[in-house]
Amino acid sequence: MPHPTRLLGALVLSALVVVGGAACSDASAAQTRATGAPAHVARTPAHASTPAPSVAAPDPVFAEARQRLASMSLDQRIASMLMIHVAGTDAGQIAQNVASTGAGGIILMGDNTDSGDGGVAAITSALNAGSTLPALVAIDEEGGEVSRLASDPSPGAEVVRTQPPAVTTAAFQARAALLRSLGISVNFGIVADVTADPDSFLAGRVLGTDTPDSAAHVAAAVQGESGAVLSTLKHFPGHGAAPGDSHHTIPVAAEGLDAWHTTDEPSFSAGIAAGAGLVMFGHLSYPAVDPAPASLSPAWHHILRDEMHFSGIAVTDDMAMLTDTGDARYTDAGANAVAAVAAGNDLLLYVPAVGPGGFDPSQIVAAVHTAVADGRIPVSTIDRAVLRLLRARLALAD
Repeated sequence: MPHPTRLLGALVLSALVVVGGAACSDASAAQTRATGAPAHVARTPAHASTPAPSVAAPDPVFAEARQRLASMSLDQRIASMLMIHVAGTDAGQIAQNVASTGAGGIILMGDNTDSGDGGVAAITSALNAGSTLPALVAIDEEGGEVSRLASDPSPGAEVVRTQPPAVTTAAFQARAALLRSLGISVNFGIVADVTADPDSFLAGRVLGTDTPDSAAHVAAAVQGESGAVLSTLKHFPGHGAAPGDSHHTIPVAAEGLDAWHTTDEPSFSAGIAAGAGLVMFGHLSYPAVDPAPASLSPAWHHILRDEMHFSGIAVTDDMAMLTDTGDARYTDAGANAVAAVAAGNDLLLYVPAVGPGGFDPSQIVAAVHTAVADGRIPVSTIDRAVLRLLRARLALAD
């Protein structure tokens, strides 16, 4: 796996590229080129040696991502925006199922880790055997209350948040080293929500019970994971002001945007500044900004991209959580996927297991395809997301 500075650089540049409707549009529009000396510099005499103007070196990862994008059908592009779960410990079967769906990523849950570290390593090895385009392999390894790996050597949030940030850095560094050694590339492990409410379902998982402490420990956690896995900040824009468990309902925050800037935003901003590669959108609502869940809200994606200048991967929380709420507005999984893509998510997470009688990714692909065909989602929206994901995956390749 290359050093993550290559990957972070790829993610930053990908966010700056505007992908047009045609997949094979000229990539040179994204390159910055120096055209010579500024007007106030004296001309070089004709007989003198004139240095050639500097030209930005081409980015081979970007170039390959564009080539791959151009070769993909619309359905292949949409499928690559899905991160799915395949139950069990049969490495070969899991790899076959993921390949058959065309999904760009997989999340490992507790049922995938029952065989211990050796079983996990076998799964990740099978997933990417002989591939020049690795799947994104994610896990929820926060430590403490949310741990999928019994071998995680580090304490969770309840312990580290009471210690100096350096302890948090060390804990997440050790945790990330374990994940990397097992072939896991993404950790959904950094809770950036802020709450001091002991009754909150996140009470034992937050890295700080007040804004300054949370921001300091979130940044420290990202720093600890740097160089090993891609860090994920969750659950944007923050559960702190939105009581309730989003696994069963859509929590509603009473606070407005001005209050959010001072209470919840700093933790996410600190994590972004520290280099987090992903931000996970929560299924929670701030009606003062947008009554829709943040995961389906263009307004919140605008805030993250254009105001907070995040250039990495935007991923949803488990999309099945929306349908599980029983809210009549979100009973249609296909419509939810269309709304999530239109809002600006790059990666849609589905935890229900793929298989007979279970989750069928092809239904999501079909719903999004129809939305592109009838103009509800521009092709450029798909291409921007897929290009960002391709660059991340290519940068993970050996």
